[in-house]
Amino acid sequence: MKTLPSKLSIILLLLVTLLGCKQKNENNITDKQIEESVRAFENRTIYKKLTKEIIDSANDNELEMIVYDNICSRFNSDYSNDYEVVKGLSKGQQAIYSIWWVEAEVNNGGFNQFYFNSSGKFAEMAIDGFKVIGANKFADLMIEANKIYNENKEILEGFDDGTVESFSKSYEDNPLDNMDQKFYEIYNEENLSELRITYIRKNYTEFI
Repeated sequence: MKTLPSKLSIILLLLVTLLGCKQKNENNITDKQIEESVRAFENRTIYKKLTKEIIDSANDNELEMIVYDNICSRFNSDYSNDYEVVKGLSKGQQAIYSIWWVEAEVNNGGFNQFYFNSSGKFAEMAIDGFKVIGANKFADLMIEANKIYNENKEILEGFDDGTVESFSKSYEDNPLDNMDQKFYEIYNEENLSELRITYIRKNYTEFI
């Protein structure tokens, strides 16, 4: 049941970024906010070439999406070459992309979903990504999560038969459950969105 990055996951991450993880966990996201995010997402401008002027003129709420879209513009339509492409980009671009998908998947379906989906191939890259932007507690957690996953990989992959039923069953007594709560708690100490935005603005040459 490996999936491509979904519009829903992107929108959920945008909402988490704008409203904060605490609100997301308390289900305080309104239908109006979702509608506005969907509309903004569908009408956004995608820049295949970034410049210092574009980065400087972007407000904080849109900067991450601009950089993310720019990275994705290099991929095949089915994202089949995303890992190879990202691996050849700057450390900053690798950080933004890999962290983006850890955060999107964990906030949507936990670490179990992250490793279950195709985004799991960025698990090692994300460790360096967190370190690059200064999210060292998240980096340590990622190391721990990767260790737990690798120790239980054979069992967890046994649920990957392409059915929703097996995917749902994979959550029963999942060894990664505690990692999800730790991830949410670290938000109180390390704001990923702020760290990403600060890094992009200070190191804009890595993105143009």
